[in-house]
Amino acid sequence: MACGLSCPSPLHLGAAGSYSSVKGLSTSSSSSPAFSSSPAAVEIVCKKREWGERESFAPYYVTVVTPPPRNLGIHSLPPNTQCGETVEVKGEPYVVSGVTYRYHLRRGKYEPSEKRLDVQSLGRYFVNMYFDNLLETS
Repeated sequence: MACGLSCPSPLHLGAAGSYSSVKGLSTSSSSSPAFSSSPAAVEIVCKKREWGERESFAPYYVTVVTPPPRNLGIHSLPPNTQCGETVEVKGEPYVVSGVTYRYHLRRGKYEPSEKRLDVQSLGRYFVNMYFDNLLETS
């Protein structure tokens, strides 16, 4: 149910997609039954997410594209990561050479399934830039 209406459960997923908190419930474990004869006052508080709270970091599959390609694993990076940016993964700087978003068709809708970053080491990036400039001047 939407926030502001009575809800049958103490915790529910609000309209904004965030979990609500419950005030007035005790979390201590006691020998008394779950429902006592004197009901406690329960107040459900729904909090809307702050702008940018949800999308502060996104999981990306990071792969080094220089031969042989190697997988660096899944890392949390800003969602607006673009080609040409420098990112630091496992303490080493890399330059993003490609960003790929994959979608799957489920129930008639395309849903995002994965985000992938193709990166190359900073040294390799400068060597490739040097060779590109050398090729253009000749």
